[in-house]
Amino acid sequence: MARKNSDAAARAASGGGLNPRWWVPTALGLMLLGLVWVMTYYISSGAYPIPNVDAINIVIGFAFIMVGFIMMTRWK
Repeated sequence: MARKNSDAAARAASGGGLNPRWWVPTALGLMLLGLVWVMTYYISSGAYPIPNVDAINIVIGFAFIMVGFIMMTRWK
């Protein structure tokens, strides 16, 4: 167990391997933005957020969600 702590301390001291402070809030924000995007599309029956692109709004919403999810897999 002491070895894990010393490895973590060495990484923190060298500055490598740790994400910047904005990483997690950005990832969560992207996932929430995607959720709100898809919900807005369904609640407005396709009139919002971008009219006249129909199902592409779902793709855009899920793209935001997936980018946030991929960012969370890189979180250290």
